[in-house]
Amino acid sequence: MPLDKAARACYYCIVMAKKTDIEDQLRQAILQAGMSRYALWKLSGVTEAVLSRFVNRSRTIRLDTAAKLAEVLGLELTPKRRARKGK
Repeated sequence: MPLDKAARACYYCIVMAKKTDIEDQLRQAILQAGMSRYALWKLSGVTEAVLSRFVNRSRTIRLDTAAKLAEVLGLELTPKRRARKGK
């Protein structure tokens, strides 16, 4: 069943809020790591340009890129289980 315009807007806000929380946590971890972007690039394979744009909030990153960074930073990305409807 397609969502109406108001429902789509609400869903988009929820998804973006969750995405932003993850991105903010990852940015904070990058800044607190005390590691240069060059070193992070060499360890993760994520280019300095992508890191710079992400940390400076001019771009977002894909999930696979976030996973690479998380691994180097000693973080774990885990999916949240969705609550079942009707329970």
